[in-house]
Amino acid sequence: MYIHYYNSPLGRITIASDGKSLTGLWIDGQKYFGSTLEGERLEGYLPVFKQAEQWLDIYFGGKDPGFALPLSMENATPFRKTVWEILLSIKYGHTMSYGMIADIIAKQRETGNMSAQAVGGAIAHNPFLIIVPCHRVIGSDGSLTGYAGGMEKKKFLLELEKTGMLMVKSAINNI
Repeated sequence: MYIHYYNSPLGRITIASDGKSLTGLWIDGQKYFGSTLEGERLEGYLPVFKQAEQWLDIYFGGKDPGFALPLSMENATPFRKTVWEILLSIKYGHTMSYGMIADIIAKQRETGNMSAQAVGGAIAHNPFLIIVPCHRVIGSDGSLTGYAGGMEKKKFLLELEKTGMLMVKSAINNI
């Protein structure tokens, strides 16, 4: 397991990699920090860290990076992986509610409903903060709700993306 550090407007970010893909990205001190870090940790500058720095530089510059980073979700439960993949579909500058995500999963699974609370639990354990944009998930009434990095950081990220704090734009038709 390799780690690298990035200094952001939100504080230091720890980035982890298996040598090829990212295995985690956390704002230092956040809830569930380092949840996918296992074994010995080596510091090194890998190509994937350079890609992640470029992505973060563009993002914190107020623009959509426009490219995906290689992410390893191998240790995720199938449900969490499904939720995180939906998060990846939320476009820059857009938001989605927990209930909307639950509705998407219910449709995918052809079940009557899905718990928005279960979705919230999967989102809370997202090991790729910012890159898998859980900050774009808000309450069904447009309110800001939980964020592992803290509410002030969530607000900062949404303002950076110019989302408009009460605007919920549905991406359901685009999935």
